[in-house]
Amino acid sequence: MMKIAVASGKGGTGKTTLSIALTQAISGKVTLLDCDVEEPNCHLFFPVELDETLPVTVLIPVVDEDLCNSCGKCAEMCQFNAIICMDIDPAMVFPALCHSCGGCALVCETGAISEEECVIGCIEKRTIAQDKTLISGRLNIGYSLAPTVIRAVNREQSDNQITIIDAPPGTACPFVATVSESDFTILVTEPTKFGLHDLSLAVATLREMKRHFGVVINRSEQAENMVTDYCQQENIPVLLQIPASRKIAESYSRGGSLLDVMPEMKLDLLAMLKQIQAMIGSKI
Repeated sequence: MMKIAVASGKGGTGKTTLSIALTQAISGKVTLLDCDVEEPNCHLFFPVELDETLPVTVLIPVVDEDLCNSCGKCAEMCQFNAIICMDIDPAMVFPALCHSCGGCALVCETGAISEEECVIGCIEKRTIAQDKTLISGRLNIGYSLAPTVIRAVNREQSDNQITIIDAPPGTACPFVATVSESDFTILVTEPTKFGLHDLSLAVATLREMKRHFGVVINRSEQAENMVTDYCQQENIPVLLQIPASRKIAESYSRGGSLLDVMPEMKLDLLAMLKQIQAMIGSKI
């Protein structure tokens, strides 16, 4: 019904805190997608067993040394230095650098290059409560194809549920791959110069992508601050301000959630979802 990505221009702003709180606040069927595949951590807040693990694979070139004539065309084709050819030696493949475009196999005139599946990560599924599911992506160490795992996670969601997507921090390819699957993006920031700087980068990225978005200010100590001033100047809706509280941080460090400490914020979260619904014309 509605896909909401919770993202940030930098790490440590509280996007996972908000993602978990939203999942807990919503009644009915909810899917939480942990797309921070290089360091997924949503599962730490739900002490349940794994229901299922699925591999994420890509096609990686394999060189038949008997057929390779060391022409070097495959290396010229590869823009990621995943395959090299030196002197008279057969071409050499570096799987962790390969982006699985298949170009090297296409330009190989001797048919020396074929492709085989390589596991680069996995998808983990957990039932975290009645009608609530957590699907996490995990990229294997040493691989750089985070967007591939993110897209695999997004394919596992159900269209008849509300989906909350915990996005990776920053504004690079993993961020773009995540928010491009959403109907709306919540940008979580903090009222500091660093927070404002990275928020502005995320705003510029989402505007370039022509996506709907709004801002949540975490650890806010006053109603008016540099972030609210920026959002007012840029005509960006401030959806919610979460107060600075040591109790929230302590609860988070023990695997607790925002609503464990401030259950009254459930109404604020649901009101924010209604506001988002009105902005994009979806239904909850």
